[in-house]
Amino acid sequence: MDDDGSSLAAPTIFILVALLQFIPRYFEHQIRNGGATSAEEKELRAEIKQLLKEASSFSQPSTFAQAAKLRRTAAAKEKELVKFQEQQMLERKSSYDPYMKYVTPVKALTYLLLGVWFWKYPVASISKELVQPFGKMLSWKSGSSSEDKVMVGIVPWIILCTRVSKFICRKVNI
Repeated sequence: MDDDGSSLAAPTIFILVALLQFIPRYFEHQIRNGGATSAEEKELRAEIKQLLKEASSFSQPSTFAQAAKLRRTAAAKEKELVKFQEQQMLERKSSYDPYMKYVTPVKALTYLLLGVWFWKYPVASISKELVQPFGKMLSWKSGSSSEDKVMVGIVPWIILCTRVSKFICRKVNI
């Protein structure tokens, strides 16, 4: 905690809070979209595509029954593909579940430890003109502010970092 405001606490806390937001989102993304398509899934997709292609080639009224039979077969294969994908998703989810149950307690413990560590100390200092109406709110429990600087406390900084990192997660689409 430097008196001149050149502390690395603010960016370090932001990076830590951002990681605590990105890691669970990454696991959720892996569960939903993770894993390469298997050979069986590729084969099913190719079969469905071929069956639908054959069905569309039968355009005459006399071949309608053949086309309908091919479409029904393709629909059955699509159901089989959906079941296979659901099974794959359950397997991926079960592989990440042991980690996901620790995410919330780790976040809470980290925020608590940061709060205790920086409770009476400012995390950063910002010019009063930049935060004109919110100066008192940002300096909550961080000590005194000087005439031209506002000292930012840990609680408002964690709230701000959490909001910004969640916003970035949504924009990055993780």
